[in-house]
Amino acid sequence: MTTLHEWFENGIPAKEFIETMKVNKEGLQSVYERFSVSEEDRAFFEEVKGKELRAIVITEDWCGDAMMNIPILLNIAQATNIDTRMVLRDQNLELMDQYLTNGTARSIPIFIFIDEEGKEKAVWGPRAPKVQEFVMEMRKELPAKEDNSFEAAQKELFKKIGQSFSENEELWHEVYVSIKDTLAKA
Repeated sequence: MTTLHEWFENGIPAKEFIETMKVNKEGLQSVYERFSVSEEDRAFFEEVKGKELRAIVITEDWCGDAMMNIPILLNIAQATNIDTRMVLRDQNLELMDQYLTNGTARSIPIFIFIDEEGKEKAVWGPRAPKVQEFVMEMRKELPAKEDNSFEAAQKELFKKIGQSFSENEELWHEVYVSIKDTLAKA
């Protein structure tokens, strides 16, 4: 069985992952450039730096949640010296299946924070709780799955959610707070 240290070592450096993205690259870069960590959190960042964490990110470039969450993580990582590596979900189900959402779903992104020895210290993802509430509220608009209009309505909903993820700074803030809470427990 592959260790978390090995998953990290074999992961794709964040910059390289972004350079090779074919989907959601512009959205991810836009969120990265427009989001910034709070200067008020400087003491917190110094505390996290002292933990010498690294992050394994299970992701895919087509994932709308990843498009919003990864740039926020990368801003935090820059402030805290967390080296971040990407592992593609679909090519690495052995790892993904250890981090299923609700024990069944291969939802991404998943952020696995490890220490220098490769021990898991904290896990975050795939969504901040308030973002999950936002998505569930929007899903209430969908017709029943049996309805002929379901597929078209779901496509339209995904487009609206993706647009919110790339533009709604309140959602970004919720992700930021949620990741910070996870790191505080690491």
